Amino acid sequence: MSALADPTYRRFLAARTVAMAGNALTMVALPVLVYRLTGSATLTALVAAAETAPYLVVGLPAGALVDRWNRRRVLVVTGAASGLALLTVPLADVLGVLGFGQVLAVATLVSTLFVFADAASFGVVPQMVGRERVASATSTLVTVGTAIGLVGPLVAGLLVTTTSPALAIGIDGAAYLVVAGVVARLRWPGSEDRTGPAPGRRLRGEVADGLRFIWATPVVRWLTVLGTGASLAGGAASGLLVVVGVEQLGLAADSPALGWLFAAGALGTFVASLALPRVQARLGVGIISVTGYAVGLVALLALAATSTLVLALPLLVVLNFAMTSLIVNGIVTRQVVTPDHLQSRVNTTARLIAWGGSPLGAALAGVIAGAAGTPWALRAASLGLLASLVVALVVGVVRFARLDVLREQAFGPAPEGAAGQR
Repeated sequence: MSALADPTYRRFLAARTVAMAGNALTMVALPVLVYRLTGSATLTALVAAAETAPYLVVGLPAGALVDRWNRRRVLVVTGAASGLALLTVPLADVLGVLGFGQVLAVATLVSTLFVFADAASFGVVPQMVGRERVASATSTLVTVGTAIGLVGPLVAGLLVTTTSPALAIGIDGAAYLVVAGVVARLRWPGSEDRTGPAPGRRLRGEVADGLRFIWATPVVRWLTVLGTGASLAGGAASGLLVVVGVEQLGLAADSPALGWLFAAGALGTFVASLALPRVQARLGVGIISVTGYAVGLVALLALAATSTLVLALPLLVVLNFAMTSLIVNGIVTRQVVTPDHLQSRVNTTARLIAWGGSPLGAALAGVIAGAAGTPWALRAASLGLLASLVVALVVGVVRFARLDVLREQAFGPAPEGAAGQR
């Protein structure tokens, strides 16, 4: 049964839809704002790095802490705090005091809060809909988010050229506050649970539990480790997207066509999110991963070689299709095979490891782009996908089973009718 049959999940999805609509505006507005303030490809990429770097700093303890805390309340508090932080950007802009330092600080704070919210979400979704409907719930969230992503960047491109990118970021801040209010009113089985620290266990030991599970579970271990190469390439591509549009494709810095680049990526993500549940029902998670690395590698190298918008747009569709398939395949697999009491720490730890290349990729790509141009930066980033593809073939990732088989191996056959009990 689809996760949409659950009324609580539908309300949760509605709240997330509002949040994702706001995020779609910031996705375009933030790099445009930084590029307008500084005119620097390196600083634009630095903000992209700052948005992912907090995972490297707080990812490990955040997962273990959220496994102790009430996950619903974590979502509420982090959402409200993120909204207030984002609203300082348009306020400073109106007062004429907005600078790069504040934008960087806000991006870093919101990204840090996201680590805790992400940890809570990993545990909330299986708890809310049941393990058998995790793939449906996660894919639906991605599908809705990317449907918004198709329109959002176009609206953002128009908004930032007719008003200001700071205003778009402020709208995102308001959306965060709305979502925090909605989630505060939701209840589901386990929504009030608070595990607390295990007797006699320190935080370091609980973090180690998550690491041990990742290492002891081959499918989680390899999808996580190899994801680092994909995140390095993805961080470079996303961090330089505005710069690629301006310096490689010849677009104006205030051109609405910059939004088309983000919309093309969103289209690839949308198609992948629609297709992935069906693909996971038929193919092993290993085949999906290996194919994703190969397709992403070809698309990124081709993007580095093009100088026209008409060719760049379909390449971004293909690149984001491959990247989304890799990311969602890894997330769903971890959610399906991980016990509930380890969900937050395993998934944040795995995302920390897998996303560890993203800030590095964005930062290095910015430096290379500043010194040698964006084509060479993208070619350098493609080495991450190449390394992941080669290692995946060598260690036999392609042999990993389908999602339903992995679930039965971890927990045994699902009780008859279990999917419809929530």
